[in-house]
Amino acid sequence: MATVLITGVNRGLGLEFIRQYAAAGWTVLGTCRDPDNAVEAKALAAAEPCVTLYKLDVGDTDAIAELADTLRGTAIDVLILNAGVMAERTGLGTLKAEEFQHVMNINVVAPAMLIQAFADHVAASEKKVIVGMGSTLGSIGGNNSGGLYSYRSSKAGLHAIMKNASIDLKEKAIIAIAMHPGWVVTDMGGHGADIQTDTSIAGMMAVIEQLTPDDSGRLLTYTGEELPW
Repeated sequence: MATVLITGVNRGLGLEFIRQYAAAGWTVLGTCRDPDNAVEAKALAAAEPCVTLYKLDVGDTDAIAELADTLRGTAIDVLILNAGVMAERTGLGTLKAEEFQHVMNINVVAPAMLIQAFADHVAASEKKVIVGMGSTLGSIGGNNSGGLYSYRSSKAGLHAIMKNASIDLKEKAIIAIAMHPGWVVTDMGGHGADIQTDTSIAGMMAVIEQLTPDDSGRLLTYTGEELPW
């Protein structure tokens, strides 16, 4: 049975990831900052023996190391770096350094630390895939509207990390990609977004399942299309 580890499963994309992977028969390991208050994820874990929740603040590097140690010996077929944040003040004239730094820490530094901590877990698996939750908003070539300074910067940084990982982990036969989930109806995406979470997650899971080593280092959408860096 394949195993997936997903960060940030208390709501939105992460919650739908654990729901669909559990339905597909995978062993599902989900993390969030406060599992006791993650009502829907906690209920799903109670109903599905294949789902286990772990407490993890991805901004805490010691906690990342502790979880990696807890899961030592567990082969992780797919590692999905889903946890992320967006600052309230995002344009020139309203930027706040502390908010900007928080976004960069959660969206850029944390994924790098997670990859470092769990690379050997992934390398020990059959599928050997790491997915960073990127965004078309992090595409420099696709930026025609400006704004969203911290979020755009963080996703561009995440894209760079996934490209780096695709090179540095090639010797471990790990496939590392960034994925744009689409504009999804979530707390972050808003109610006016284009697609629902079930459509996004089903699409990403299908793309992940079909990945080959030649895909490593690419920025793909939930439909499998390639985006410009």
